[in-house]
Amino acid sequence: MTKTISILGSTGSIGRQTLEVAEQLGLTVAAITAHNNVALAEEQARKFRPRQVIMTDEAAARDLKVRLADTKTRVHGGVSALSTAATLPGVDTVVTAVVGMVGLKPTLAAIREGKRIALANKETLVCAGELVMEAAERRGAEIVPVDSEHSAIFQCVQGCLDRGEIRQVILTCSGGPFYGMGKEEVAKKTRADALVHPNWKMGPKITVDCATLMNKGLEVIEAMRLYRLPLTRVKVAIHRQSIVHSLVEFRDGALLAQLGTPDMRLPIRYAMTYPQRAESAAEPLNLLSCPPLTFEEPDRGTFPCLRLAEVAAAKGGTACAVLNAANEEAVRLFLEDRIGFRDIFDLTARAMTELPVVHKPSLPDILEADAAARREVLKNVSR
Repeated sequence: MTKTISILGSTGSIGRQTLEVAEQLGLTVAAITAHNNVALAEEQARKFRPRQVIMTDEAAARDLKVRLADTKTRVHGGVSALSTAATLPGVDTVVTAVVGMVGLKPTLAAIREGKRIALANKETLVCAGELVMEAAERRGAEIVPVDSEHSAIFQCVQGCLDRGEIRQVILTCSGGPFYGMGKEEVAKKTRADALVHPNWKMGPKITVDCATLMNKGLEVIEAMRLYRLPLTRVKVAIHRQSIVHSLVEFRDGALLAQLGTPDMRLPIRYAMTYPQRAESAAEPLNLLSCPPLTFEEPDRGTFPCLRLAEVAAAKGGTACAVLNAANEEAVRLFLEDRIGFRDIFDLTARAMTELPVVHKPSLPDILEADAAARREVLKNVSR
């Protein structure tokens, strides 16, 4: 069981809930990181008294250093300092809850130190899954997924010693805020519309990804990497209630599912306590009062980002890094009201068409594909 943690992205939704779980479990918080939310980082630092606080924004780091001058907490600035937080001596679990490719290098650094990775940063596996998984196996570092769907699969396969027994995994998907709408109606949706998720409270980027179904496409790629499965054995089902968090079908026809209320503290807690389970005061799922459970095929015509992710998964190599970076950049532009909802798909698809794919990429290849995809999106927006 985890005793001491570093949290990369402590001011985000997952980071805040991780601190809540850490307090309940009596864990020591050795380091926290944030981008530029100085007020919340100060509040967290004063409450949990970490050894280090990292602010990736240099100006925010300078501000926080002044604010915490009366404490023993050391403040560092810059993206490169994330790896310092991820490799602190005495830390047994690193929670990677930052958004985007910024999570890749510190995750690899933590793996090299043999630490457990409580993984909530999907870009790490989407862009460099093969490199990450090989490094984890080589160094004996555990990767315990925190995403509700991958946590569900992880829990369902605990008794499966031979992964060849898995016929397929089925990732459930709420369908997002625009479920059931047609192409034309969805194309008119605004930033405010996209940020209203029906079941989960999350950060803006992942909430928009849920609206486009790109989030589920990224999770398809994650599942392929985590469980060494081909694309043909990773399926998606719309499940509006978000109660069945995912399923595993075995070769004898048996299906195992993990059910629970839509509460991210449940998979976070499991990642902290695995392979044990700790008592929780959270209200458990009541099957007698929950709504009927329904499952449907996704509408890839109205939500083509899911199909686009599946195309990238089939191509492999740097195609997944291009997909992720182009989408990340397009979502940023959408959240700034600079492009429309449909433009997220168009810009991402164009980057995937324009940029070459490098197979069996090195880390520099992946980082270059990421940068090239971002340049491609910005170039096409400025036209």
